[in-house]
Amino acid sequence: MSTALAGLLTLCYPFLIYFGQGRVDPRLLAGALVCIALLRALSTRQRAWYWACAATLLLAAFSMLGNGLLPLKLYPLLVNAVLFSVFAASLRFGPPVVERLARLTEPELDAAGVRYTRTVTQIWCGFFIVNGSLSLATALWADNAAWAAYNGCVSYLLMGALFAGEWLVRRRIRSRNTLHG
Repeated sequence: MSTALAGLLTLCYPFLIYFGQGRVDPRLLAGALVCIALLRALSTRQRAWYWACAATLLLAAFSMLGNGLLPLKLYPLLVNAVLFSVFAASLRFGPPVVERLARLTEPELDAAGVRYTRTVTQIWCGFFIVNGSLSLATALWADNAAWAAYNGCVSYLLMGALFAGEWLVRRRIRSRNTLHG
């Protein structure tokens, strides 16, 4: 329950910042970010999210000290950096994140499946680098509406497109292997 709530609050976060700007003191918005970070940290056992919580608390502290929005606008970059770190570390120390997910429904994954999941994990790493870079660019150089639109909508549409595209590719590979296997 708390994991779902943390996820939902993270999804809504860019709109909270956008609609709160000029109406709510950035220090109070930083307090909302602290709540999101603590909720996420308390709802997980993954060490990466504890580090993310610490970094988020640092962003919130900078926002509170300077009473500014920029540190708050860097949170989506932080989320992408954490996700990149989790996926990249899984490539180095194994098994890759996508392989772990695939084994939930297919415990006896063959060698071709393991290679495929490794490739998909690498693609997700690339996505997090690009998405995080665009998030940073919108935080630094775009107006608040463009930042909120990208980080609250476009980035999720791109993520969904990657999920859907991978699903279509996987179906095609499976059907080809079924026909030739």
